[in-house]
Amino acid sequence: MERSVIFDLDGTLADTSADLIAAANACFQRLGYGDVLDPVVDALVGFHGGRAMLRAGFGRVRPGWTEPDVDAWYPELLMAYADAIDRHTALYPGVVPALDALRQQGYKIGICTNKPESLAETLTQRLGIRDLFGALVGADTLAHRKPHPAPYLETLRRIGGTVAGSFLLGDTQTDLDTARAVGVPIALVSFGPTGAAVGDLAPDALLDHFADLPALAARLTAQYPTGSPSPSFSTDR
Repeated sequence: MERSVIFDLDGTLADTSADLIAAANACFQRLGYGDVLDPVVDALVGFHGGRAMLRAGFGRVRPGWTEPDVDAWYPELLMAYADAIDRHTALYPGVVPALDALRQQGYKIGICTNKPESLAETLTQRLGIRDLFGALVGADTLAHRKPHPAPYLETLRRIGGTVAGSFLLGDTQTDLDTARAVGVPIALVSFGPTGAAVGDLAPDALLDHFADLPALAARLTAQYPTGSPSPSFSTDR
């Protein structure tokens, strides 16, 4: 049985919140509102994506805002983010040693993120970790994004993994819903913007430090019976 770990990116492998918030604020600055979002207070909003940040900001400064406002400024946000994608972003402590340990132990690893694929490729390359992963599937790689099971299954396919023997490491409700849709274990990191409160989502496990990841992976993949077949899932689900 193949053993695989599929990783979320933002808030799981790297703290990208400050650069995400800065990209949204660049839009609000151009509109004359200044810095509407706070990089610390609104960090969790940043991890919910560009549209969520625009909605949050417009809700504070533009009464009567509509979704067309969000649609109009979303491309501008993406351009601002691409121009300064790694100004403040950093990997969480222990990421690279943990990834190296998993690979040495025979795990196949991939990234399944709701960040647009091109931006995720750029960021992981600049952080020096892209070559450690066998595949990267982004929000726009397929017709569906997380929590639909298709991106997870496609990531597994590209790394040569199987559903049986795999689990997802993430940081949000979306990641938990993805794992539940596929039927695999889910571990959530407790060092993201939600902190220990992420345990309220009742994941199968919490990861407090990346140094603990190899042991956690062994425990979660041991839940699968030896020789168990990979369940069959339709990507149209």
